[in-house]
Amino acid sequence: METALTDHPPDDAPPRPVDVVALHEHGPPPADFRASFLAGMERRQKSLIGSMLLDRRSPAFRRLCALPEYYLHRAELEIVRDRAVTIARMVGPAAQLVDFGQGFAPQASLLLATLDRPWGYVALDRDRDRLLDDARRVQRRYPHLWVEAVLADLRIAFDLPPNAGGGRRLGYLPGNAIGTFNPPEALAMLSLWARELRERGLLLIGVDLRKSVLILEAAYDDAQGLNRALIFDVLRRANRELGADFDERLFEHRVRFDMAGGRVTGDLVSLGVQEVRIGDRRIRFERDEAIHVEESWKYSVEDFQALARGAGFRPLDVWFDAKRFFSLHLLEAGT
Repeated sequence: METALTDHPPDDAPPRPVDVVALHEHGPPPADFRASFLAGMERRQKSLIGSMLLDRRSPAFRRLCALPEYYLHRAELEIVRDRAVTIARMVGPAAQLVDFGQGFAPQASLLLATLDRPWGYVALDRDRDRLLDDARRVQRRYPHLWVEAVLADLRIAFDLPPNAGGGRRLGYLPGNAIGTFNPPEALAMLSLWARELRERGLLLIGVDLRKSVLILEAAYDDAQGLNRALIFDVLRRANRELGADFDERLFEHRVRFDMAGGRVTGDLVSLGVQEVRIGDRRIRFERDEAIHVEESWKYSVEDFQALARGAGFRPLDVWFDAKRFFSLHLLEAGT
């Protein structure tokens, strides 16, 4: 039998108590909301830090993923369901799954259920409480799996726990998370992960593909306004927690696709000259001045594989959903 459910551990793996999780802390603690928000407002190009916007665990994000026009989550889950056995065969037995997804997603759950007697699971996140919640949830679900949690920023060097199970290490980055960074930043992070995964370590990574402007703009500026609501939730939080007085009626959410650059950008644009109070500070906005909210880079298969090679990975395979909107790449480090 090629694959087995995770509840059946490797013969030499001791059962782990369901309430035990090893925690490894690396790097400085993440900046708090106040510091991050003010730093973004005081830049020449005002911006919201991306990590404020997308909480993959939130009900709002789950509602967004359920929209017909928001294809990313659905397309990737389709690929994992169709190709999980193939992926498991290529990874081999007794693997250590390193989850870069910042939240235990259905895709990671499906991989764990399909891999051949996986030995360990490593969760990574910058939020200590959420990280431990996710890792403990995995440990309860798979009591024989060796679960560890790493508190770290994926953009900064960190150490992964030892891979003592004897199998290969498989890193997994779901969604189009790599697309939230421009290509030079993505190259730097991929290079870092190639070193962390070490020679013959594998990386399974989701990459959104270039496609029609109409499809992209519908996904990032949906008719129901869920993208807009997620963004304005950050301003409402600033009003609640920082004593700000943002009036969302005075800002417009604008999404556009830069065909030459291959990216979707989203901004909040001031509809007139205004001054916003944030605690004891005053922030001035000119008419049509933008708060840069997000950017999402899209790649062709060839362009992303060239980026991966430059970072020290060798492309092994790539899979697509039925509509070829999204791709899932398997890369090997150190070759």
